[in-house]
Amino acid sequence: MKTWIRGFVGGVAACVVVGGAGYFICFGSLPLIGDQALSMSDLAKASKIAKLVDTYYLDYKDEDEKSQYTMEDGMYSGIVASLQDPYSGYYSEEDYKQLQESTQGVYTGVGLTMSKDPDSGVVSIVDLAEGGPAEQAGIQKGDILTAVDGEDITGKELSEISKIIREDNKKQIVLTIERDGTATDITVSLEKVEVTVVKSRMLDDSLGYIQITEFTDGTSEQFKKAYSELNEQGMKGLLVDLRENPGGLLTAVCDTLEQILPKGMIVYTEDKSGHRTEHTCKGKTPIDIPLVVLVNENSASAAEIFSGAVKDHEVGTLVGTTTFGKGIVQQTFALGDGSAVKLTTSKYYTPNGVNIQGTGITPDVEVGWPEDAEEFTSPSQFNELSQEEWESKDAQMKKAKEVLAEKVAQGEQ
Repeated sequence: MKTWIRGFVGGVAACVVVGGAGYFICFGSLPLIGDQALSMSDLAKASKIAKLVDTYYLDYKDEDEKSQYTMEDGMYSGIVASLQDPYSGYYSEEDYKQLQESTQGVYTGVGLTMSKDPDSGVVSIVDLAEGGPAEQAGIQKGDILTAVDGEDITGKELSEISKIIREDNKKQIVLTIERDGTATDITVSLEKVEVTVVKSRMLDDSLGYIQITEFTDGTSEQFKKAYSELNEQGMKGLLVDLRENPGGLLTAVCDTLEQILPKGMIVYTEDKSGHRTEHTCKGKTPIDIPLVVLVNENSASAAEIFSGAVKDHEVGTLVGTTTFGKGIVQQTFALGDGSAVKLTTSKYYTPNGVNIQGTGITPDVEVGWPEDAEEFTSPSQFNELSQEEWESKDAQMKKAKEVLAEKVAQGEQ
């Protein structure tokens, strides 16, 4: 019996025993995928296919361990893919680790963000984690990265470079950077780095600005810090930028909203059985200044929970374009061997009972992105510019600021 066949049968059998015991006891069948049970004949058929691949497929090599595990993972992925749900999926051990890092907002690395010029292929440093290893070692924004541990990175994709930097068991790496025409080797330690998902600054007229790029485990604390600092600077109105925010953790957005909403419902979910789970706000620190939330067509999921709660509680004004329209929630199930499955398990509803799946949230003030303007990829491309230059390039932000300034002026009359 080949390694992959053993892995395939053993892996599915384990899932059947652990995940399907209840089904077997109650219903006398194996676990259901859709309306069909995985039977022993299914396992036998899959084993037969595996043998045919092993025997006849041109590029398959039995001694190639990577090929074997790719096939095994592909089989598990296929089961979930049969649901035809773009938000459900199977994660191998490596993929699951990356998923956990992205939702936790913490990863092991050097704390830098790279960008690759599509024409020249030059890789430059565009951002640094505040106080992170790269910044402490002397790396600067604008530096050009040419090699990692002596390995030339010319022609490599950013994902490949990131993988080289973060290879297991490394405690430090040597980055070769070019600055002002001079090449320098800089040794950088690999440490736990918190991803910065909240950025803030004070605008003219005592208006505060906070950008949230994603809702991770660290978002709530980062928002709390930024919100407090802006209040200390005399903020009279707050602009929250959720453009290009793909969402994140339900708990993270609820913890963030807890800081500004009045007492009441934040969001509730309902699963396939109609079971309802409510997430409410204690309302201890409701926002008492004008609030504007800036959204676009890529503000999704948790970003829409934030927007929907603000709109339904009438504590702020939404500006921008209609949001993405993802009104469903996923849950991740660890499989005991380092891998996991993520499945759509419920729908969510705004405080007023609206499910926005497929429709999104229409802003109170609609303003699109001008066709003749610089391509918009993220608020980060503008929000470190001077305010005058920023407003000249970002029509949506300029309009949002005007709306907020008007609300502040009305409140002072």
